[in-house]
Amino acid sequence: MKRIMLTVAYDGTNYSGWQIQPDKATIEGVLNAELSRLLGEEIRVIGASRTDTGVHANGAIAVFDTNSRIPGEKFSYALNQSLPEDIRIRRSKEVAADFHPRRMKTKKTYEYRIWHDEFPLPTNRLYTHWVYTPLNVEAMRAAAAYFIGEHDFRAFCSAHTQAETTVRTIFDLQIAEQGNLITIRVCGNGFLYHMVRIIAGTLLDIGQGRQEPEAVKGILLSGDRSMSGPTAPAKGLCLIGYEFK
Repeated sequence: MKRIMLTVAYDGTNYSGWQIQPDKATIEGVLNAELSRLLGEEIRVIGASRTDTGVHANGAIAVFDTNSRIPGEKFSYALNQSLPEDIRIRRSKEVAADFHPRRMKTKKTYEYRIWHDEFPLPTNRLYTHWVYTPLNVEAMRAAAAYFIGEHDFRAFCSAHTQAETTVRTIFDLQIAEQGNLITIRVCGNGFLYHMVRIIAGTLLDIGQGRQEPEAVKGILLSGDRSMSGPTAPAKGLCLIGYEFK
């Protein structure tokens, strides 16, 4: 028996998120089915985390155990022959038998992408959140600084979170502007349910002048979800990848 790690990229548009759900197409469900078919044994992958319906990924991580004699680095080639076009294995390799992606200390990076223009661009409609109102990007950058560090992010997560603690550490939060594309890039040791989308929604509120940048400090201290911004749409979010320590 050996353990294989997959780095998975996917367009989440046509999937009900990562986690298996009855009668719905999910990334985990597709991987389990294709691996089981390929290897002739029942395979159940373990994901490093879960993404919601419509969220995309460039570097999701999953592991599985197998008796197959296929070399670890060859699983990507074998799987990509049969996976749908909106899911691809970017890398595969054998890891230690006790490697568990949810129990490792990690740095995890997400990007939230905003298309800022008078009208939406059809070719970006599945991967960006369109905003037509004026945005003060410098105010958004000033607000971003308040998120960095260890904080209780209770005010920036969904009420449905099942996390044991809402304390997380943000290592970096940058906002880049390239033409009409604004990218919020956030790196942390972990994220709560809807946390990045709520941070993005709050930064957009600030960029639109609904709140001042300094308001972030008070929102964090309050722990009150009603004080933070809306949950930005899923399609603008992409899981970029992990760094395992």
